[in-house]
Formats: sequence, structure tokens, C-alpha cells
Amino acid sequence: MKESNIGEIELIISKSLRIGVLLSSSVILTGLLMFLISGHSGYPENFYPTTPSAVVSGCLSFKPYAIILLGLMILIAIPVFRVGVSIIVFLKEKDYLYVKITTVVFIILIISFLMGKVG
Repeated sequence: MKESNIGEIELIISKSLRIGVLLSSSVILTGLLMFLISGHSGYPENFYPTTPSAVVSGCLSFKPYAIILLGLMILIAIPVFRVGVSIIVFLKEKDYLYVKITTVVFIILIISFLMGKVG
């Protein structure tokens, strides 16, 4: 792969990471403002969404806490996205050692999310 193509890919990745952070910040700020204005999280005391589907459902109901959590989920997804894109870049470069290493890191990230527990 040409050096200029790699540079273009890195530029696209950096722009998408920047957009992701701005999106995440905007969503979190929106949820925080909703919380400050309304004075409640949108959930009864001691109850909070603990699954991605519950967060999305809460966002559709305009619950401030769920919106804040969605922003945090977006923020957590940004580096995972970067690792996934790195696998593709290394494949295009035919750098198979880094493909293997990055794939192991990606699998570890995914397993850690699947095994994560609340409580």
C-alpha cells in the first residue's frame, strides 16, 4: 500500500475519532442539561438502565440519565472502533504480525464488554 494511501486512511480515522468525541460530548452535555433543568434522572430511586437496550429505550423516552449513559457508551466505543479499523489498515498493508496482535486486542476488548457486570 502506498504511503499516501496510509496517510489518507489515518486522516480519515483521526477525523472520525474527533467527530465521535464531539458527538459523545454533545450527547452527555444534553443529558446533563436535561437532568439539571428537570431535577430528576427519569428513573425511580435506585433504578438505572444496565443494558444497552435499556439505555436506548430510556433515550427514546427522553430520560436524562439514559442520554448521559448513551454518550458514555459512544465514548467507550471510539477506541474500540479505532482498533477495528487498525485491523483493516494492517490487512491492506499486508502486515500480518500486527493484524494478529491487533485482532487479539480487539477480541479481548469485546470479551471484556461481554463479561462486564453491573452491581
